[in-house]
Amino acid sequence: MKLRAAIDYLGGNAPQFAPASADREVTSFVIDSREVKAGDVFFALSQPEYAANGFNGDFVDSTVFAVSALRNGAVAAVVREDRFAEHAGDLSEFPDRLIFVDDCIAALQRLAHGVYLEWNRPVVAITGSAGKTTAKELTATVLEGSGRKVLRNIKNYNNGLGHPLTVLNLAKDPTYDIAVLEMGMSTPLKEIQRLCKITPPDVSVVLNVLGVHVEHLGSIDGVAAAKAEIVEGMKEGGVAVLNVDDLRVAAMAKLSRGEVLTFGIDNEADVRASKIEVDGFDATTFELTIPTGVSTVRLPLSGKLNVMNALAAAAVGYNLGMSGSEIADALRNACSPPQRSEILRFAHGFTVINDSYNSNPSALISMATTLIESSPGASRRIVIAGEMLELGENASDIHRETGERIAAMDVDVIIGVRGFGRDLASGAVDAGFADARFADDSEMAARILMDEIKPGDVVLVKGSRGVRTEIVTERLLEKYELVQTVST
Repeated sequence: MKLRAAIDYLGGNAPQFAPASADREVTSFVIDSREVKAGDVFFALSQPEYAANGFNGDFVDSTVFAVSALRNGAVAAVVREDRFAEHAGDLSEFPDRLIFVDDCIAALQRLAHGVYLEWNRPVVAITGSAGKTTAKELTATVLEGSGRKVLRNIKNYNNGLGHPLTVLNLAKDPTYDIAVLEMGMSTPLKEIQRLCKITPPDVSVVLNVLGVHVEHLGSIDGVAAAKAEIVEGMKEGGVAVLNVDDLRVAAMAKLSRGEVLTFGIDNEADVRASKIEVDGFDATTFELTIPTGVSTVRLPLSGKLNVMNALAAAAVGYNLGMSGSEIADALRNACSPPQRSEILRFAHGFTVINDSYNSNPSALISMATTLIESSPGASRRIVIAGEMLELGENASDIHRETGERIAAMDVDVIIGVRGFGRDLASGAVDAGFADARFADDSEMAARILMDEIKPGDVVLVKGSRGVRTEIVTERLLEKYELVQTVST
């Protein structure tokens, strides 16, 4: 697009821009000055807009990096007017390359909305307390199986910065047929509502509502209300794809401004899985029922949660005209993102399930169930569980109850890691579990494990990025030879 159009979309003021500069074509927009290339537009983010857009923590004022970005070839720098004064001296050599806005993140979002309007093709939006990244990947895989070119978020680009940056890829390549975008939230600042304003969904998918982020949202009902914004923000006449096995999600049907398509396992649904069989860690087979018929799916992922994610993807595929056999064929090619149910088989004879991206009580129990179902011949089953974050004032009790639940399962060793991980281990001990321990951090958990890991053991490493339980896997990889990695 012309830089002039970009300035209009982002609501900027560029009083000294030369007409020739405003007529330049721009396709790349960056927020990291170290990534700037010739012709890019650099957004100088600062603390006030981070706070206003729900980002927790203290952030560097990148207005200070605008000079280096411009010297490295950026065609323009987008700067907050109230931050310019402090850096006016350094930026004085670039008056004809500065675009002033009131809030750089809000401006980035407005620009992304403008690019979306020019592209003007369907958007599938996905949210849920657990599984949304995997569901996004499965949905994109299904739709690619129909020959569509699919834009999707990379990594965890599902917030007020990652979402618009993903959408802005359409300025560089507008040939995508459809976008599949996960939408995350963690605060009461209407984050999903903001994302829906950038790209109003044609299809809104809600996977589940769990007790995650209650520290900020007050209660699980507060979490449900925040997730429901994806249905409320859907286009008139769109389709809400809802998990009918989750009562809070099912209740969102009344918010739909169009059709409702349900999916589930335990309850009657438009899209349903039955006759589920787990084949170790390599696959799960089930019968997929959609309104047009029944097909057999061999999903190369393990566990009930992944079957639910596949059903969500299947529902989207069905809504967009795919047959059951087309959906089943596409799902056979599925894989999960890194650090989500990643199976590592070691030459020493033990296996590790690395699921170190995020954690909450329901997801931990689900993965422990997958551990048991997928390893009938294991010598020992070991659960390494990092403390679960943002659970609010009842976090200690929740960890203790989760430890009790795991203790009642067919596992042999439980190691709680950091903080409230002590309560998880204590809950298991109080429930009569023989071997539950606590590690101050992930390095200590790794040392405990490596001192006693044996051939035939199967280990679940489950935690949030903040606890860095991936360190356990990293230490094993440093010491032992890996023979196979399976992204399940």
